[in-house]
Amino acid sequence: MINQELHKQPELLDRNKHRGLRLRTDASPVAAAAQMNAIFLTIAEFGDACKDYPILFLPAGNGENGKPLVAPVAVMGLKPAENLFVETGADGATVWTGRYVPAMLRAYPFTMVQTGEEQWSVCIDRAWSGLSETDGERLFDDQGQATPFMTELQGFVERLEAEVIRTRSAGERLLELGLLQEKRFDATLPDGTPLSVDGFMAVNDKRLAELSDAEIIELHKTGLMGVLVTHQVSLGNMRALVERRLSKS
Repeated sequence: MINQELHKQPELLDRNKHRGLRLRTDASPVAAAAQMNAIFLTIAEFGDACKDYPILFLPAGNGENGKPLVAPVAVMGLKPAENLFVETGADGATVWTGRYVPAMLRAYPFTMVQTGEEQWSVCIDRAWSGLSETDGERLFDDQGQATPFMTELQGFVERLEAEVIRTRSAGERLLELGLLQEKRFDATLPDGTPLSVDGFMAVNDKRLAELSDAEIIELHKTGLMGVLVTHQVSLGNMRALVERRLSKS
């Protein structure tokens, strides 16, 4: 999955074209998210992410079947280009101050892109400064075969993409059941400045309370009830996000 805010210059990874490419393991991918106020999450991450970030759902157009889609995200800022979890340390290094780092950021600069009906390929962000021709771990050997380092990375991004597909299906089902609705978060800062966050979707508590027994059983069996519960828990982090903003003022 390519995130246009994160993957600035996506390019298919090619064993011939990129045979000499290396990845500097000392270059933290955190810097790439310094101006992202939200990052996509898979539903497999909700249990960890809900302890640090508000998890919201953003409208994501329609799928190939014409049905509306949503993209769950971990919110890390209250205005565009604001990431309250990225800081520069005393040594000048960019660090992530949250306990959980989203999988999409951990996979960066790698991701997966669909190149055929049932074909997926590894993609890299050529804009990432951590890619080098001289320093770091090699991605391919002299014969153009993936190194053990690259094989491990590819396995991670493949598993992540599988979770992206599962997350897409989960969001589609939540919409079908009417369990997500547009919402707005309003707060007032200590100096009296109003703060509003909108354009997102969150759980429809009224509809959740009206679920039939069959629907409740379905949600439990498919794991979607856990998704909704962790999402609800995460909403308490909106206030913590405001406090984090104030601490940096």
